[in-house]
Amino acid sequence: MASIIVCSSTHPGSAVINRRQALGLLTAASVLPTRSFANVSYQRNEFRDDLARRFFALGTEGTFVAYKVDDYLIIASDKRRSSEGKLPASTFKIPNSIIALDTGVVEDPDKDVFKWDGVTRSIEAWNKDHTLRSAIAVSAVPVYQEIARRIGEGQMKKYVDLLEYGNGDIGGGIDQFWLTGNLRIDPVQQIDFVDRLRRGTLPVSKRAQELTRDILPVTKVGDATIRAKSGLLGAEIGKPSLGWLVGWVEKGSSVTVFAMNMDCKNDSHIAARMTVTQQCLADIVAY
Repeated sequence: MASIIVCSSTHPGSAVINRRQALGLLTAASVLPTRSFANVSYQRNEFRDDLARRFFALGTEGTFVAYKVDDYLIIASDKRRSSEGKLPASTFKIPNSIIALDTGVVEDPDKDVFKWDGVTRSIEAWNKDHTLRSAIAVSAVPVYQEIARRIGEGQMKKYVDLLEYGNGDIGGGIDQFWLTGNLRIDPVQQIDFVDRLRRGTLPVSKRAQELTRDILPVTKVGDATIRAKSGLLGAEIGKPSLGWLVGWVEKGSSVTVFAMNMDCKNDSHIAARMTVTQQCLADIVAY
């Protein structure tokens, strides 16, 4: 285990900056390199080979990063891939939902209906009408593409910058930039973003954050609750290549925020996204 020195303060917002700086130091690329800090405190980080071996056992490569909130402990399976930016795929449905709700593009996640466009797609669950809640549950790409078009490029860029999401580049088409375009985000940045949503400290309305937290898919593991969104590059064209799972797990008052991505070389890897994430969470005693 290695220790890193980061800065702290008694200011209410300093814990956020503190953690984000530490997450950046973990990957030798500070998330907020231009901000100054006062006082000095210690925060721990670990790189664990046993987590990396979970991916090797599946015959693929991947990375897992977690932030154990109560312990101020950051754990990563590796130094390299944990800091590599990749297309977010459907994990972008999290900020897309926030933006839709904050702008009023979606007023009610259970009542506003997006009509099926009549195009039959390979994923049967997409071939029907959806609300925001049902669309995120089945990760309906066409619905979220329509949401992005309604938000529009100007507002989308404004919000992606405001949320400090990944590299902030929405080039490549308003309904494609998170699938095939220029947007990139690494696991460390995913954790930072998701944790700010979890705590309701994103610079948007509390309502948009509360509703987005509420519609996130939930998985129960014993007495623990995992709220997370998956992502799969190429899913909409039947050529999966990269899988994501980002979110947080709660057990009692204990919280661990996580981000996992892995190369999906076959169908078993698609199904293994949740399995390997749960294994890694168990390995670090997150529940």
